[in-house]
Amino acid sequence: MFDLQVNGYAGTDFNRDGLTAEALHHACVCLREDGASGILATIITDDLPAMESRLSTLARLREADPLAQEIIAGFHIEGPFINPEKGYVGAHPPHAVKPATVEHAKRLLDASQGLAKLVTLAPENDAGFATTAYLSENGVCVSAGHCNPSLEVLRESTNHGLKMFTHVGNGCPMLMHRHDNIVQRALSLRDRLWLCFIPDGVHIEFFALQNHLRAAGVEHSIFVTDAISASRLGPGKFTLAGWDIVIGEDLVARSPDGSHFVGSTVTWPRIQENNAKHLGLSQEDLHTLSVANPRKALGL
Repeated sequence: MFDLQVNGYAGTDFNRDGLTAEALHHACVCLREDGASGILATIITDDLPAMESRLSTLARLREADPLAQEIIAGFHIEGPFINPEKGYVGAHPPHAVKPATVEHAKRLLDASQGLAKLVTLAPENDAGFATTAYLSENGVCVSAGHCNPSLEVLRESTNHGLKMFTHVGNGCPMLMHRHDNIVQRALSLRDRLWLCFIPDGVHIEFFALQNHLRAAGVEHSIFVTDAISASRLGPGKFTLAGWDIVIGEDLVARSPDGSHFVGSTVTWPRIQENNAKHLGLSQEDLHTLSVANPRKALGL
């Protein structure tokens, strides 16, 4: 699998302060053992200096570790330019969300030391689509996510460089308009956007994912894990960027009060099991969704 969204793995949280070389190497060993050919290490919304520090630490540690260079193809910066409204903000800290600006985007790219490959933002939080255009012009794939733009705004954003939609069906409220909602808007623009899905049966029930794949088309879709540090470890209490997470016996990552999901614990081996039991995709389609399309979307 080439995974565009990995927040951490096997006990290692890419979003913690003080990430060590040993922890990063351990995560890369486990990712390789589980069949990952490459990932984008994902840094989520926080105060800008904290995000800069985590990105620069990741870049420095990767540079010193040949295995990390092999596994970590680059970085996915998810936030802080997202929608702060409840539901759309998801598990991201609302206090750290901010409007997109070229100045702040440049700071994050500089901290990434040339490794930023993907940025998730809310198009409605990017005045004049200036940040989307800047990122796209600098070789970064821009994805909409944790957002609620109108169809017109979402479509216009594609004219300024938007190319993807992050975990369709998530980063949005449980209750929305039954027709004019962000899921339907994203699906309607399948010819302009790569549409990403988390195939864990939790973030999207398998029957709904099958419907989405039929609507979007395998040729326009991508599987991601949105994996967190608890991936591979089973039930227990963990953290993501300092936030507490509880993993139940069902291996679902939830906030301590159980009100929302916080990333996923699905792995590539479990995705293959899920496909065999629930989705019934051909091996060719599974390869397209999990290996070929992610690389193609990044121009690799």
